[in-house]
Amino acid sequence: MTVEKMARQVARELRKNPTPAEKKLWQHLREKQFMGYKFLRQHPIFVFVDGRKRFFIADFYCHELLLVIEIDGEIHRRQRDYDELRTHLLGRKMIGVIRFSNDEVLINVNKTLVELKKRVDLIREKREE
Repeated sequence: MTVEKMARQVARELRKNPTPAEKKLWQHLREKQFMGYKFLRQHPIFVFVDGRKRFFIADFYCHELLLVIEIDGEIHRRQRDYDELRTHLLGRKMIGVIRFSNDEVLINVNKTLVELKKRVDLIREKREE
């Protein structure tokens, strides 16, 4: 199985089983509802590591902004090094990453959206320079 096919398969499975926080945030991002930007959920992003093609599945991705949104649950407390490596490798592709915890999204999705808007505004300002 090719890396691309495997990535599509994994992404498809993840889309079928969103976490409650992913589901909640998706209601605000889908269909260009957030500032008119198109976000994709559980989107594979390919990188080369040690000469081999690998992939990460971004919880949410906006190609126009080159921005990944990650919703971190319990597992992310145990995989900080992996998350840092992912962020670094995505940064090499000029893709920014913003992280929110499950609790942040579930308890106050509006605050999450305000923080996301601030990040998007910064990206837009940098592009105008």
